[in-house]
Amino acid sequence: MPILIFLFWILMNGRITWEIVAFGAVITALVTWFAVKVIGYSVKKEWRTYRNLPILLLYALDLILEILKAAWLVARMVFRADEPDPVIVEFHSGLKTQFQNVLLANSITLTPGTITVFQEGDHFVIHALRREYAEGLESSSFIKLLDKLK
Repeated sequence: MPILIFLFWILMNGRITWEIVAFGAVITALVTWFAVKVIGYSVKKEWRTYRNLPILLLYALDLILEILKAAWLVARMVFRADEPDPVIVEFHSGLKTQFQNVLLANSITLTPGTITVFQEGDHFVIHALRREYAEGLESSSFIKLLDKLK
């Protein structure tokens, strides 16, 4: 983060002089100090994010594909005037961290036809527009990818 802040400082100034570099170093140190003390930034957390970046990118791609598939199914149901068969499903994801569980809850809600009604720890209550939309939630590709996060 400090390197990116410093490079952003140089980029925004548009030129490099010793005054700009010195002032940028001071500003970078102050912003980094603020981030560590107030926001809770740490190099360890940043490296964890970089290590998990490939998995998070795969997760984002998987989420987009699942949203498109679900949108197609819901649109087909609407245009065929099929009756919904709403169902409420409870399951435990088995995911360990709050970040993983919240990301899963938000991903389920983003996917058309399903809504996360309740999430506490790894316990989920999901409302699905049709029974088949809720099948396999506890072993979905979302959970498999999120489980690989370190």
